[in-house]
Amino acid sequence: MASKRDALLSMLESNPNHPSLSRLVAAVEEEQPADLNLDAELLSGVWDLRWSSSSQPWLRQAPWLENLQILDPAQQRGCNLLRLRGPLGAIGAISVQADLKLIDSQRVEVRFRQGGWLGPRIPGIGQIKLLREVQQSFPAWLDITVLDRDLRICRGNAGTTFVLSRRDAISAQQFLY
Repeated sequence: MASKRDALLSMLESNPNHPSLSRLVAAVEEEQPADLNLDAELLSGVWDLRWSSSSQPWLRQAPWLENLQILDPAQQRGCNLLRLRGPLGAIGAISVQADLKLIDSQRVEVRFRQGGWLGPRIPGIGQIKLLREVQQSFPAWLDITVLDRDLRICRGNAGTTFVLSRRDAISAQQFLY
């Protein structure tokens, strides 16, 4: 018998807009709760948004858009990145850089620093960046409710639930600065 986690991963691949996903997410949270005191190192890497409870288009999974979250808790850095899938993704992306702090067994504090457009890498020049400081009056946070090698479920301070899968083929360091 497949676990609820495996059923969730399968549904995210085959039918990422299935109406029962929110119930399955809640069941996986109950079956496999996260503990950052034991598994914080699993946060590191590039994570691809596979499902979100948000109605905001930039916080939802779309077949034409890569919605990535890059985390490096050891260096207390993170980044949210939106770019087109496929070859057009190389022309640019929207990036928001953040400072991270582990608060307890589930909570990660997020202080956004700067955001803007990341352009292509040009030989001899480097990457084009048009960024500005982010004015954030209070830190945001994420409660990590499920965390393993391939799956992360978290709930944000605005009440949104996110389901992400690890993307090993992408280097985290190319997006963090």
